[in-house]
Amino acid sequence: MSEEPIDDVDRAILYALQEDARNMSSGDIAERTGTSDSTVRKRIQRLESDGIIKGYSASVDYQESGYPLRMLLYCTAAIPDRGELVSEILAIEGVVSVQELVTGEQNLLVTAVGEVDSDITPVAQELLDMGLTVADEVLVRSHETTPFGTFDSETRTGDES
Repeated sequence: MSEEPIDDVDRAILYALQEDARNMSSGDIAERTGTSDSTVRKRIQRLESDGIIKGYSASVDYQESGYPLRMLLYCTAAIPDRGELVSEILAIEGVVSVQELVTGEQNLLVTAVGEVDSDITPVAQELLDMGLTVADEVLVRSHETTPFGTFDSETRTGDES
């Protein structure tokens, strides 16, 4: 957890970066927040050093890039081993994310992408070879994301202009 609690300016910065970090300059964010460019840069540095901003990455549309299959694999691992397995699972060819689940029997959600079925099948086998139980497999048609609305001051407080 961070040293300082996040405030409305931090939330607005986080929202702006989630919208479009690549094209959002600190000057653009400063305009939105009513602060200076240097304040925004300092806040971003603090959010990064506090681990709130973990990094920046491209949001890839796997289907459009030639990998139309997205499979969710709900797995069960021994609870003491669950966290330790994450990096090993991420190293499996085709795996793009792992989420630890804390309720229910299935406690890991593995997302794999592939071009054809034979790209996904080895992922499930490797999970089984690691001692996991693959309880369910779900083929995903689409996956969309949006910035977390609570970070958007206009959404939280209404338009006060």
